[in-house]
Amino acid sequence: DKATDPSVAEENWECIQRFCDQVNADTEGPSLAPRLLAHKIQSPQEMEALHALTVLETCVNNCGERFHNEIAKFRFLNELIKVLSPKYYGTWSSEKVKSRVTEVIFSWTVWFPQEVKIRDAYQMLKKQGIVKEDPKLPEDKILPPPSPRPQNSIFDTDEEKSKLLARLLKSNHAEDLQAANRLIKSMMKEEQEKSAKVSRRVNTIGEVSENVKRMDELLENYKREELSKSDQETLQTLFQRCEKLRPLLFRLASETVDDDEALAEILQANDKLTQALGRYRQIVAS
Repeated sequence: DKATDPSVAEENWECIQRFCDQVNADTEGPSLAPRLLAHKIQSPQEMEALHALTVLETCVNNCGERFHNEIAKFRFLNELIKVLSPKYYGTWSSEKVKSRVTEVIFSWTVWFPQEVKIRDAYQMLKKQGIVKEDPKLPEDKILPPPSPRPQNSIFDTDEEKSKLLARLLKSNHAEDLQAANRLIKSMMKEEQEKSAKVSRRVNTIGEVSENVKRMDELLENYKREELSKSDQETLQTLFQRCEKLRPLLFRLASETVDDDEALAEILQANDKLTQALGRYRQIVAS
């Protein structure tokens, strides 16, 4: 109650730390704490809900794997979703609280990539239009990576940045924490951009494969003069789309110079595309 007191504007870090210590000391702490916090996060008093979200994030960073396991369950995630959903408290929850809840769930999809339920919950919110786009985390929001970190975390890929981050997070100076926050968000942005590139590559290569396969079928019938007018139009549309895919593949190749396997996939797709375009020109022109 003291850690989430709505009559106090500033966070009571002493009480928040004591709450985390109690969670760690009590055998039932990791299972009880999320339920208590969910109740506070759903409070009609904005300040109480915001304080509770700060306590939650601090627990994520300080209360270890058992606490992480609890917040990654649908039982707890559903309590957060209720704050956003118009079917529950979304109609009267403040925009500030809803925005913060969205940030929390989004940040967990990055910190805990192995937790499928968190990702599914966030994707469901996007699918239902409750979350329109990924939030941009504010400058003053400290989001230290949880401990222990998941395997294959983005923070394991750059040892130098990880050491710098650890040093900044141990500091008691506000400017160091802000620097840590900026570093975390730049690393998250890099990871998101990397994921977006992978997604673009997979989608483009998939489209090339489908289009080439369909073009080959239509060209085979074209040779036999068994192609209807609508199929001829489809064939022409496919040809035009395939021509537009070529510069896309070149751009992907230039972005993927440091990944030999991915580059090989792109070059293979480009070969198939070039051959298909050549066949079209040869058969249709003749």
